Amino acid sequence: MSEIKNSNTPANPQDIKKIALLTSGGDAPGMNAAIRAIVRSAIYYNLKVVGVKNGFSGLINNDFIEMKSHSVSKIISRGGTILKSSRCPEFKMQQGRERAFNNMKAAGIDALIVNGGDGSFRGADLLYKEFGIPVIGIPCTIDNDIYGTDFTIGFDSAINTVIRAVDNIRDTAESHNILFFVEVMGRHSGFIALNSSIASGAEATLLPEIQTDIDQLCHFMEMERRKNKTSGIVIVAEGDEEGGAAEIAQKVKQRLPNYETRVTTLGHIQRGGSPSCNDRVLASLLGHAAVKGLLEGKTGLMAGQVNREIVFTPLEEAYTKRDKIDKNWIEISKIISM
Repeated sequence: MSEIKNSNTPANPQDIKKIALLTSGGDAPGMNAAIRAIVRSAIYYNLKVVGVKNGFSGLINNDFIEMKSHSVSKIISRGGTILKSSRCPEFKMQQGRERAFNNMKAAGIDALIVNGGDGSFRGADLLYKEFGIPVIGIPCTIDNDIYGTDFTIGFDSAINTVIRAVDNIRDTAESHNILFFVEVMGRHSGFIALNSSIASGAEATLLPEIQTDIDQLCHFMEMERRKNKTSGIVIVAEGDEEGGAAEIAQKVKQRLPNYETRVTTLGHIQRGGSPSCNDRVLASLLGHAAVKGLLEGKTGLMAGQVNREIVFTPLEEAYTKRDKIDKNWIEISKIISM
């Protein structure tokens, strides 16, 4: 379970009259639900709300829009982000952050809520530490690799997208006796691969956290063939040290020429689409918690959910620490795939 901590340097809630919000980094299903919750919660607490377009670039380029309750109507079911997102190398420079701060002050913005992943939280934390702007982060990333929350917004939707795709692929695999290698996102984190593998009944799972042994994988597939199992699914996280699904499939084919292999890379379809019920609820709860947290003097923190309770974790911990893959789950996935 993630450690729960709070900041010892709270902001003065009486100073907060107008808040800004932005979405940064890769988009994740549920970002719009979080935007909706932030805007409507802020209005409920008599705050003015400003949306920042295109992530941190919008802070630097003064790309602000006033947001009302009707601004977020009918967006809870939409994927992506209505505020849009972008990478912003300029914000990594102190001059860029200073320009962002000056734009915020000129616009009368008193606090900021950042929806994103670890890179977004690094930027938000610097803004807080260098200029004292009250900041709260909301974890939005399909990778589920943020410390301080059991689940990140977008993860549940992404794994549901994966298992629907794998279920469809299995129909073809069984019809034509094919071994499919399905590549999923997760360059440094195997949460998508492991969860979707268990849920889809995949025969094998390759994770960036566990060293891949091609010979061992081939031996396992040979044992499967001896059980008259002529098709199968291997889930490959894109960060596997042996390469992507295409490279691994080629290595397996060289050792097991009797297997017919195919490769499917799911790519960005994992990020898109309508968010699941779980992601809509989580985004709504964390969006409200972020606004309320600012008014309670919390700053430099990320709002998360641990054991169904709202908790706040220092931003620096959220982006420097990592929740680890449960090794018991890895063992279970092997046992039930036999």
